[in-house]
Amino acid sequence: MTVLAAILLLVIIMDPIGNVPIFLTVLKNIPAEKRRRIIIRELLIALIVLLFFMFIGRYILQLLQIAESSLGIAGGIMLFLIAIKMIFPGANNMVIHNEKMEPLVVPLAVPLIAGPSAIAAVILMMAQDPDRWIEWVFALLVAWLVAGVILVSSETLGRKLGERALLAIERLMGILLMLVSVDFILDGIKQTFGV
Repeated sequence: MTVLAAILLLVIIMDPIGNVPIFLTVLKNIPAEKRRRIIIRELLIALIVLLFFMFIGRYILQLLQIAESSLGIAGGIMLFLIAIKMIFPGANNMVIHNEKMEPLVVPLAVPLIAGPSAIAAVILMMAQDPDRWIEWVFALLVAWLVAGVILVSSETLGRKLGERALLAIERLMGILLMLVSVDFILDGIKQTFGV
């Protein structure tokens, strides 16, 4: 996987455009001057979570005796399910929270930015080619920065693009993510059977 492909994959998985309406809903009762600070804090928490799993995740896999191929297949299935949700959006139970309280970690940082599929992707990248760790960290930082810029400007994007345009972009990202997920599953199957 090239660094550019890794960046694109992580941006699609983090799905910042698809998360714009969710962020706006979660933060609607928070005073406007605090929203940006909360989004930046949640982005930093998500980055710490992803970096933790990038460097520690493969050791957890070894401890649990989980094969790379299993992670590839499981990661692909998770990506596939997320892609289906992106293409056919419906009620999202992940974002239920107490609207009177300021969100902390859940649901914005985890699972919306650093969700199971993003965690699986960073573990898989590092497990498959640990010598390229600098490239993987760079890819993660760039993808995180792209997601951050989009989410910090979520109110402006929500107003300018409108709900229909955001939905169309999310569906397009969902189709790309579905293709990537099938590739992950096929790679995992090839590794399992030594094809």
